[in-house]
Amino acid sequence: MNLDALDLGILGPAFVAGLLVLATHVPLGQQVLARGIVFIDLAIAQIAGLGVIAADFMGWEPQGMAVQIAAVSAALVGALILTFTEKRWPEVQEALIGVLFVLAASAGILLLANNPHGGEHLKDLLVGQILWVSYRQLLPVAVLTAAILALWFGAGKRLGPIGFYAMFALAVTASVQLVGVYLVFASLIVPALASRYLPARRRLVVGYSVGVLGYALGLALSAVLDLPSGAVVVWMLAVCGMVFAWYAASRAKRG
Repeated sequence: MNLDALDLGILGPAFVAGLLVLATHVPLGQQVLARGIVFIDLAIAQIAGLGVIAADFMGWEPQGMAVQIAAVSAALVGALILTFTEKRWPEVQEALIGVLFVLAASAGILLLANNPHGGEHLKDLLVGQILWVSYRQLLPVAVLTAAILALWFGAGKRLGPIGFYAMFALAVTASVQLVGVYLVFASLIVPALASRYLPARRRLVVGYSVGVLGYALGLALSAVLDLPSGAVVVWMLAVCGMVFAWYAASRAKRG
């Protein structure tokens, strides 16, 4: 255990990255849970990651604008496909989301098959490298987050399926490059599950509380114990979510 590892110069940007992810994923996660399309986040995140892998396969600059365009374009194509399938086959939408996830994941593996660093690229995509995030990298994400939140709370119910999926795709594309697929999924679903027993007016507050506490504890523990940050944060989100859900369920039974 190394308490000297609690360096705000490293943990500060990582925590802010987590807050930006939570800002959009907590309200979107509650909508996803209500629609019964839980695995949409995994599918869109994997498709956005496939865009990044494809850009790397073509030799584009890793942090360049072309890669961002490729990731956003891939995610938007995925969003359009899911919009079509929801209208055409709503009864099997969850199954189709799962198929789309598997196809995107398999395509990514195929593109990385002859890459000597393919395993490392795949690990970064899934688990993320949140501790390597810088404040400079977070500025465009913060602007995008503010725009998405303004649109969501200003016209969320009037967006329709295509608007919802497109906004979801943009949010996930930005998030997956910061924290990885697993942490993006946990940030979306765990706070929503933890607050599902509560009245609607309190769900956002509890959801954000679960997320903030999970990221804070996860980043601190990963630094002190020298463990992979993304994986530890996922577990801390789950633990905090279970505690909040148990407390909320207990109060509901007593009330």
